[in-house]
Amino acid sequence: MMEPLSSEPTLSHQSLRDRLRSLCSFSSLRACVPMLTWLPRYNLTWLRMDLLAGLTVGLTVVPQGLAYAEIAGLPVQYGLYSAFMGCFVYCVFGTSKDITLGPTAIMSLLCSFYIERDPVYAVILTLLCGIIQTSMALLRLGFLLNFISYPVIKGFTCAAAVTIGFGQVKNILGLKGIPQQFMLQVYYTFHRIPEARAGDVILGLSCLFFLFMMTMMKRSLGSDEENPSLLVRASRGIVWSLATTRNALVVIVATCVAYSAEVMGYHIFTLTGKTAKGLPPFSPPQFSEITTNGTSVSFTEIVLDLGGGLAVIPLMGVLESIAIAKAFGSQNNYHINANQEFFAIGLTNILGSFFSAYPVTGSFGRTAVNSQTGVCTPAGGIFTGVVVLLSLAFLMPVFFFIPKASLAAVIICAVSPMIDCTVLLQIWRVCKLDVMPFLVTFLLCFWEVQYGIVAGVICSGLMLLYCLATPQLKISDHGVIVMELDSGLHFPAIQHLRSVLDKYALQVYTPRCVVLDCNHVSCIDYTVVTELKDVLKQFKLHNVSLVFTGLKPSVLEVFLAAKIPGFRQRDTVAAGLQTLTNNPHND
Repeated sequence: MMEPLSSEPTLSHQSLRDRLRSLCSFSSLRACVPMLTWLPRYNLTWLRMDLLAGLTVGLTVVPQGLAYAEIAGLPVQYGLYSAFMGCFVYCVFGTSKDITLGPTAIMSLLCSFYIERDPVYAVILTLLCGIIQTSMALLRLGFLLNFISYPVIKGFTCAAAVTIGFGQVKNILGLKGIPQQFMLQVYYTFHRIPEARAGDVILGLSCLFFLFMMTMMKRSLGSDEENPSLLVRASRGIVWSLATTRNALVVIVATCVAYSAEVMGYHIFTLTGKTAKGLPPFSPPQFSEITTNGTSVSFTEIVLDLGGGLAVIPLMGVLESIAIAKAFGSQNNYHINANQEFFAIGLTNILGSFFSAYPVTGSFGRTAVNSQTGVCTPAGGIFTGVVVLLSLAFLMPVFFFIPKASLAAVIICAVSPMIDCTVLLQIWRVCKLDVMPFLVTFLLCFWEVQYGIVAGVICSGLMLLYCLATPQLKISDHGVIVMELDSGLHFPAIQHLRSVLDKYALQVYTPRCVVLDCNHVSCIDYTVVTELKDVLKQFKLHNVSLVFTGLKPSVLEVFLAAKIPGFRQRDTVAAGLQTLTNNPHND
């Protein structure tokens, strides 16, 4: 009699040992550190391609980092402080070979609404975002992103692109003191056009023209010619190289022009101005600060000031990055691990906060450059990070002379592809109702970005709840009414089902029997069972029957456990019809 008792702990201990062994296995370690999957196979060919891609992306991220810091309302060096940590962390913990983490236009815009141009706020926001994102990864909360629908994402990105792009017009015109709020920004930018500086306008428009031409030339490189000559291949290579490094070229040339003008005594350009020299100091985030008027701001006050940003920025950061990783994974035939991506981004932000970074995410433009250059592994990010660190170490004094108009041109050209005018027509053709969350998000984002996102998610959620509460019912008459549920049956839908049953079976001159086809119902809840008890009672009072058919075993088990009076079920609709024909009353 004691044998089963003595074997139970043995089995339990064995199961525990197996579980611990699986957790400590090399496969589990590879899942946590994806670098171990490709590092043993690394070779010189991969090294050459990763080096080329890393250097190319590095030449892109430096000017973009400087420009995006302007969007965030921070000194330009903070764009580079934020651009290198993700390169190293993602190499170890990332699951996409293509994606690059760093400052982006959208993330910079979101941060600008919360950090109030204060680097201390920005760094604390980075740390808290990293902690939230890492916690989400450990708790496997990646499914939360599924509640943000595609129309909401597109509405937000289109509105953000318009906001970011127009926000740089003031730098093209050389205007100062323009408000941040979008509507006021539009008004005062047009109102003060007569104050525009000729040097900034000419330089900004020239940079825009060059960037636009390089983009068009790169798009036209594709050819149907099977065996192009050496001269043609060389020409395409030169054009491709110029177009890929166009942002760096624009900034370098514009800086040279501005420096020459300053040396000759002509102050005709608005310059970036003084920047901090050298690498960022390694130090923990500053959890309080003393303002210029001598007021002390505590950590609690900073957290309260950040407010909704602690929800919006972590979610949008992982959403943008995972969407990009999935897109390039599909394009290049590999899969990503969403929770591992959460962890990589979160760890990047945590470590980045010790180097004065502001929140980062995946960059679509730089990821595209990385992929097109032929990167083979995430190791390409190491070379990108080295380029950024070298720029911080040796080029910071030169950044003083970068004209703001050239950075504005880089930003406008970077965000312009996000303004997709055809997406609204595509949504309209596929599902007209989805236009509503798109427009709600798009329009409200011009007021406050976070309100636009929240309103879009709420609008999508209400549409989803409406669909759950009003499932489609196929109704046919076979002498007996047959109703087929097209989807699951949950508590929001039971009142709709009751109203349809009343309309077609009970509230008619001659009450009718009903066969309810539940073939698509996979689960039910207590509310549904309770309501169906009352429905069957009403059918009995009207001297007619309701028969359930096609119940799955798990659903049938719930019905039987509930012991509902008058419950009748059959395997098929045909069997249900035969039952009601032979015995229409539940005797």
